[in-house]
Amino acid sequence: MRRFFLLILLVLGSLSVSIAQETQKNYVILISLDGFRYDYVQRFQPKNLIQFIQEGTAAKGLIPSFPSKTFPNHYTIATGLKPEHHGIVDNNFWNPEKNMQYSISNREVVTDGTWYGGTPLWVLAEQNGMKAASYFFVGSEADIQGVRPSYYFDYDGNVPNLARISKVFEWLQLPETERPQMITMYFSDMDDTGHRYGPHNDEQLKKTLDRLDHELGALFEGVASLDLPVTIVIVSDHGMVDVPKENLVNLTELIEGINARVVNSGALAHIHLSDPSEKKKVIELIEGRGEHIHVVDVADRAYYNDLSLHADLMGDLLIMPDLGYYLADERGMFRYQNRSVMNKTDVFGEHGYSPDFQEMQGIFYANGPQIKKGLLIEPFENYHIYPMICKILGLPIPEEIDGKLEVLAPVLK
Repeated sequence: MRRFFLLILLVLGSLSVSIAQETQKNYVILISLDGFRYDYVQRFQPKNLIQFIQEGTAAKGLIPSFPSKTFPNHYTIATGLKPEHHGIVDNNFWNPEKNMQYSISNREVVTDGTWYGGTPLWVLAEQNGMKAASYFFVGSEADIQGVRPSYYFDYDGNVPNLARISKVFEWLQLPETERPQMITMYFSDMDDTGHRYGPHNDEQLKKTLDRLDHELGALFEGVASLDLPVTIVIVSDHGMVDVPKENLVNLTELIEGINARVVNSGALAHIHLSDPSEKKKVIELIEGRGEHIHVVDVADRAYYNDLSLHADLMGDLLIMPDLGYYLADERGMFRYQNRSVMNKTDVFGEHGYSPDFQEMQGIFYANGPQIKKGLLIEPFENYHIYPMICKILGLPIPEEIDGKLEVLAPVLK
């Protein structure tokens, strides 16, 4: 009889362990620090981020997708797809089929899910019975595939960082059936300062980073106090390079008299020609008008490698300045001159250039119960983050994504 009871206890014990394993819910907080360059931590030694990295895994850099702009790369991280596959090919671009321009300043467009391809992490979570939440992330406000996170906010850059962090604590303390397992957060501090002063103004950057690091420390401490298996993944969308004001290139003069729709400026401008057969003539004309620029035929696939899905969004040609030079129309030239006076600097920070430039690299840091400690890995492309997060959360990895689990599998315990 005693043996029988011992056998029952063993069975019940193993069953309870099995049930505990089956019901164990993992949590991921994906944090974007916009414009956080690959070398900022090494240069400024922020104590909370340093400790976070030492107790987890860090990459030497995170390689953005082309173009190294905010919206394409945030959405690439969210979907595991390159911009040429998910359709957000720039911060601003023309869609001939819709006869509309996607612009990050147009709220109606930004919240329209028909612009966004792929399956963002929060959509994948919701589709698999897992609640998701977002305190800002590109695409999280849109009804992608008819789905939004269970909890989300429309973007408002004036919301203090600590208010965002406080809300995350609230979400993680909800009853288990209401608690989100996939959470995204976004902080623009380093991007704002980098644009205003350039990535080598150590005084201004350190001041911003010290404040941000203090706020992140509050987040880390609060998460650690919860009895939950939370993995925190910190990324950035791109790096930053100095652009002296004398390196501004007048886009209006470059395109004068050309019969085309020109969209965007900065590190690249998209040219939709009225007559595509004039490509060669237009290339020669533009390149003959200015130094430190070159014109790329999109069909050559030098930057957008796959034209099978969204070639119509990219235009026929790209005007691309050299690293450290920047395209601006007449209005933009005036705006930059004003910025120079207001900020008392002749150097700005910009991005959007080829991912081949190390200056465009961002960050990848991860820490949590499923992440190896003290690991430093080589730079990798940012679309590989998606399948790693899927693996941690137990979500199915979509077959059509560009990201590969084997790239970051070595960082998982």
